[in-house]
Amino acid sequence: MKPIDVQDTSGHRRRFGVPEKLGACHTAVVDGYVIEGHVPAADIKRLLVEKPNALGLAVPGMPGGSPGMEQSKREPYATYLLDERGRTSVFARH
Repeated sequence: MKPIDVQDTSGHRRRFGVPEKLGACHTAVVDGYVIEGHVPAADIKRLLVEKPNALGLAVPGMPGGSPGMEQSKREPYATYLLDERGRTSVFARH
């Protein structure tokens, strides 16, 4: 699949079932899972190995120290697993 740049990702988030509260600046679909925000590659790899019954992963906002935000002051953040009902659970802490 080819990357597509869009001005507003909110429509894509809605289309893929990601609640606005989990929104960030990047939305992708990998192997049928939605990936929202600055999700670490290790978390995506773990998702693809474990294959949970879930919609995907999200890192809301743009936390400092997350992938692509390394130049910012590092702050603790979580990667959330999102299910089809819109519920979340912590998948990983960073």
